Amino acid sequence: MELDVQEIKDYLPQRFPFLLVDRVLELELGRSIKACKNVSVNEPFFQGHFPNNPIMPGVLIIEALAQAAGVLGFKSQEKKPKDGYLYYFVGADDVRLRRPVVPGDQLILEATVITNKRGLYKFRGKASVGDELVGTMTILCAERKIEVD
Repeated sequence: MELDVQEIKDYLPQRFPFLLVDRVLELELGRSIKACKNVSVNEPFFQGHFPNNPIMPGVLIIEALAQAAGVLGFKSQEKKPKDGYLYYFVGADDVRLRRPVVPGDQLILEATVITNKRGLYKFRGKASVGDELVGTMTILCAERKIEVD
């Protein structure tokens, strides 16, 4: 299953400049997701990180993977932010970043469900550019019901 950015926006509350998933390439409900982030030289964070040698901050790579995992969780449950549900990023374990991500890269984001117990998801995440591994981690997200206006 593929999702374009308009469909992704149904499942994630983030918006520009903090929406870090451009397209879902593959999605197996309740199991795994493969998504991408096209890294442009126009990203606002490159103005300060680092102007003469721009690289995507590692914390934003982690956030991009957490957002992809959030799409998987939301879509698997058919819950949406507009219905009063959010997935909060609550942690990352075993984070290893191996390669810088630079303007022009297409960051491939893959997450696989390890567990889902009482609204607490644990995912195994992997980020890559082409066939080069960028990073790996375990991501924790918690589903919460919120009030909607």
